[in-house]
Amino acid sequence: MRKTSDARVLEIERLIAAAPDAVFDAWVDPAVLVSWWGPEGVTTPQVALDVQEGGHWSTTMRTPGGDRVVSGIYRTIERPRLLVFTWAWTRDDGTRGDETVVEVSFDPAPQGTRMRLTQRRFATTDDRDNHRMGWNSSFNDLERLFG
Repeated sequence: MRKTSDARVLEIERLIAAAPDAVFDAWVDPAVLVSWWGPEGVTTPQVALDVQEGGHWSTTMRTPGGDRVVSGIYRTIERPRLLVFTWAWTRDDGTRGDETVVEVSFDPAPQGTRMRLTQRRFATTDDRDNHRMGWNSSFNDLERLFG
């Protein structure tokens, strides 16, 4: 994965202490996903994952300010190497917000898996920064899952 200079693209890399197939499965197994999905302190009471290319996914994140729904379509599923899906929040009026594309790669590393997330293109750099905080917080929980 090549680094970008686009200010509206988010890139995050983490080393997860588990094999690539286990980390990949944490993204596509609903029972595991709910244990780490969403920023710390947020729960995920509803999840629907049709894990196939062209399949729809949706999660509800329960925040102190209320429930937020995010959903998309799986574009690429190459277990255990690559997962690509679209991402858009549901607005208060029920319409989908700006859509981004999330690409997550899972590469073997000496201590487990080098997981790289790229999310492109946000409408604003503020949106990118908010997602950076959310993903990093979520990944703290993902690391604890395998820690």
